[in-house]
Amino acid sequence: MRESLTKPMRVFKRFMDDETGATAIEYGLVAALITVTMIANLERLGNTILTIFSKVETTMSNNVK
Repeated sequence: MRESLTKPMRVFKRFMDDETGATAIEYGLVAALITVTMIANLERLGNTILTIFSKVETTMSNNVK
């Protein structure tokens, strides 16, 4: 009877010690963090470019007759 209790515990311990999937999860989290950072920076860059083009448009409209 004691053998049947220790075998599931050994299987469970081996399962808990297995870290092969941890690397894939870490890479996924890093990729998600990079993606979120890129989206935030591209949004800011887009707004800056829009502001520049608006200033150019205003300047050209005022100076072209």
